[in-house]
Amino acid sequence: MEGISLAKAAPLGPTEGVITLIALGLAMLIVSYYAKWKLVRNTHDFVIAGRKLGLGFGIAGLLSVWTWVIGILLPIGVTFKYGLSGLFWFTVPNGAAVIAVIPFAKKLRKLMPHGYTISEFVSARYGGSKLARIVVVAGILFGAIQIVTVNLKGASLMVATIFGLPEGVVATISAAVILLYISLGGLWASMSTSTLMCLLIMLPSVLVTTAILGQVGGTEAVWQAVQSQGNGLLSVTRPDAFQGFGLTFALALITATIAGQEFWQVAWGIKDRELGKTFFWGGGLYYPVALCLGLVGLVGIALKVDLAKDLGGDPAALGPFLVSHLGLPNWVIYLFVIIVLSACYSTCDGTLAAVSSVSAVDVIKPLFPNISEKALFTWTRLSMVLAATISILVILSGIDLVTLVLATSIIRAAVLVPLILSIIWPRMNAASFTWGTIIGLIAGVIALAKFGEEIGTYTVVAVSTIVPIIIALTNSERFDYTSLSKVQDLSKSSEVGEEAVLR
Repeated sequence: MEGISLAKAAPLGPTEGVITLIALGLAMLIVSYYAKWKLVRNTHDFVIAGRKLGLGFGIAGLLSVWTWVIGILLPIGVTFKYGLSGLFWFTVPNGAAVIAVIPFAKKLRKLMPHGYTISEFVSARYGGSKLARIVVVAGILFGAIQIVTVNLKGASLMVATIFGLPEGVVATISAAVILLYISLGGLWASMSTSTLMCLLIMLPSVLVTTAILGQVGGTEAVWQAVQSQGNGLLSVTRPDAFQGFGLTFALALITATIAGQEFWQVAWGIKDRELGKTFFWGGGLYYPVALCLGLVGLVGIALKVDLAKDLGGDPAALGPFLVSHLGLPNWVIYLFVIIVLSACYSTCDGTLAAVSSVSAVDVIKPLFPNISEKALFTWTRLSMVLAATISILVILSGIDLVTLVLATSIIRAAVLVPLILSIIWPRMNAASFTWGTIIGLIAGVIALAKFGEEIGTYTVVAVSTIVPIIIALTNSERFDYTSLSKVQDLSKSSEVGEEAVLR
């Protein structure tokens, strides 16, 4: 690895950056318009795709929604920090977290075939308890804003670095592009564009990794250079990777899938016979992406990139750093930008589609039960605009995103076990769910403030497990899960054959 110099390349230019942002958006717009023209007839189609998603759309949708910007940058970063142990603990829980949804999704899909949102399930499960529903809706919406903000921020940093555009400009253009195409077709648009996004994530990841390895002398040279540094960098059993990263990360991933509406909307939107296969392959196909990008982290180790000096202390910055400092051809740099933007666009559009579902089913419809189809459709779209606008304002204000990420993660973690118990244990009641979540959240926030993220995560999960179990054990009644079948679609059949229109 001797003789390889790292020098920052000149920015490609703001004009090229704007063109790249808009060009990718135009491709998504064309696909979305086709989806709207062919598939979207009403709000039911918009928020749940008429429950007609097939295997291909479902797998592509899950894979693209799950591949955040950090899903591109973090496998590189944790491999650089912990070696192959970091890559192991990043990769294995990622796919497993999606696959873990299968038994719960199958059960709810069977018991509540006309469902839309996980908060709607909580309301039906607990006799319309407003407090229980508010707790879940708050967690979903805060989580959605966090996801959109983090992805827009990550994409903005990348494009700003390579093209010299201000971060606020990048975030605003990206959000406008995403809103333009997702507002046309909702979940159908998200799933349709996800098919293209998968190609723009998976194939370029291989090409970019191959180009980087070729630039530094090949895989064997990198492997030998890393091996010569010792420290268990090529082992998958380093204890510091498990203790400092692996366990808390695995818990966060499972919380994000089981308590994330973006996954439940696919579970209720997919054809029933395709549900298990969709989640299995949707989780499994992320493995080659993460493993491929992890090799770039080994390149950083081999070149002895300085974490503090070169990356500002952030291992996730290694990918952009190497792409812009190795003297790679412009087409490689463009491909890397496309990977990151595709991850940003696909995650944001899937999340905003989830926001539209929650807004329609859990906010707008309960507040205005007699709202017209046209008005519901309009407000559903406006909810996505509002979520994106809040995310842009957070980025423009310069507020520290760490607080937002930790707060929303704690909220989701507090909901995780009570939600699972609600699905599988008939003794759970509204009090056990609500107070288990609230007390777990309070305990987690206190532990977070005093002892840090790791102890905070363990605390919220432990407390939100123990409290609902104790309360539920005092409940002599048993919930009749068959009553969930009474939950109705937002719509009923009409002149469009099996297509639905709102009542």
